Amino acid sequence: MSIDWKSYDPKPFFDELIAAPGKPRPAARTLADYLASLDDAEIRERKRAAELAIVEMGISFTVYSEGENIDRAWPFDIIPRVIPRKEWERVQAGLVQRLSALNMFIDDVYNAQRIVRDKVVPEYVFANSRNFRKQCVGHNPPHGVWAHICGSDLVRDGDGTFYVLEDNLRVPSGVSYMLENRQVTKRVFPEVFESSSILPVDEYTSQLFDMLASISPRPLDYPTVAVLTPGVFNSAYFEHSYLAQRMGAQLVEGADLVVAEDDYVYMRTIEGLERVDVIYRRIDDEFMDPEAFRADSMLGVPGLMRAWRAGNVGLANAPGSGVADDKVIYTFVPAMIKYYLDQEPIIPNVPTWLCTDEKEREHVIAHLDELVVKPANESGGYGMLVGPHSTKKQRAEFAELIRKDPRNYIAQPTLNLSVAPTLCDEGLEPRHLDLRPFILQGVRTDVTAGGLTRVAMRKGSLVVNSSQGGGSKDTWIVDEEA
Repeated sequence: MSIDWKSYDPKPFFDELIAAPGKPRPAARTLADYLASLDDAEIRERKRAAELAIVEMGISFTVYSEGENIDRAWPFDIIPRVIPRKEWERVQAGLVQRLSALNMFIDDVYNAQRIVRDKVVPEYVFANSRNFRKQCVGHNPPHGVWAHICGSDLVRDGDGTFYVLEDNLRVPSGVSYMLENRQVTKRVFPEVFESSSILPVDEYTSQLFDMLASISPRPLDYPTVAVLTPGVFNSAYFEHSYLAQRMGAQLVEGADLVVAEDDYVYMRTIEGLERVDVIYRRIDDEFMDPEAFRADSMLGVPGLMRAWRAGNVGLANAPGSGVADDKVIYTFVPAMIKYYLDQEPIIPNVPTWLCTDEKEREHVIAHLDELVVKPANESGGYGMLVGPHSTKKQRAEFAELIRKDPRNYIAQPTLNLSVAPTLCDEGLEPRHLDLRPFILQGVRTDVTAGGLTRVAMRKGSLVVNSSQGGGSKDTWIVDEEA
């Protein structure tokens, strides 16, 4: 399994590390030279060290299979993805621009609705949205921010251009794996970290705490912050406990909290009730408050919406922010940027067909074998059709679904997603990947230096989600001038 870059050929795809056989990209040269210096036994030893570290550190994720919850070790590839700092600075600016516009849109939707009145976004787009919450109309959260934590998925096409594939604004996950990937990689390749200028990601949890503190109703240096989890059987429970521990916050379930008659939120402790200032919720809107949403929810806190609307507790992300976490809304984000900020988008969208438009819908149905079709509100790679890898029967089923509910579907071209060298059972091979950076917005905006790179471990696959057989890599933003 020793690495010979001259025999590694990523064509016809854009490769994140290797420009052509035997030619590493400038930012990846130090890493590529180091990897090439390792023999077969050394590479296997590093791979084994990473696997042992993941088990030792307890890094896991949950797969739901046949009614059972199965905890699995986090799938990880030891060869990092490398992005030059100069290129990343532009991406970072584009992410800040995008989240700013999205938050302005959410605030507008629940208040003046200027963007609808000015016919930039059609009313049906959010009026028929599964995530529009009438309970949020007329509310003004601190700093005008609704989506405090965003994970926007980025992909590169064959020419190396970054595109935004989708925005995750409800309960974005994965940041703990980004942080743990870095710790594992430092154990595996300490020598490379000593000889390279790799931007750190470790400050994320302190930035997260500062952002949460900025929406506290009480001006305290250290407000009481709680991470609200659905519980140990949730697929992201590892992340919930990890972030709570790293922030010094309380990890709570719905039964641990109570909203009193004064509309303040309190946490049950062995010493009595303690007021909670900010809740980082990892529960969907529908389940967070049985008084306001689903009455049968056993996961939420009765009265939580009352406390939030009274300004007595900060919630991140705010209820209702999912109105912009919709793949139909996604198509209008470039227009939002122009409308609210009077700027051109720095990072473009992937070209998208809206199935609500009759002509576009018929085009999609006629070209299902070429396109990727996605439902508006699903996540995790579920419920979508990858046309070139689909059967005739699957395409016929999707054509019927689209005609039945056109609002629920968009379609995009099958991109030539970029690849990166990945250690597989067959040896070193190019595998497709994406990138999920995390953006925090409160009184200020912070962007992670890189993000969670997810990689399709199956040959030829474009699906990178861990629940669908994907893995991940550490992401290095390398300062070439350092």
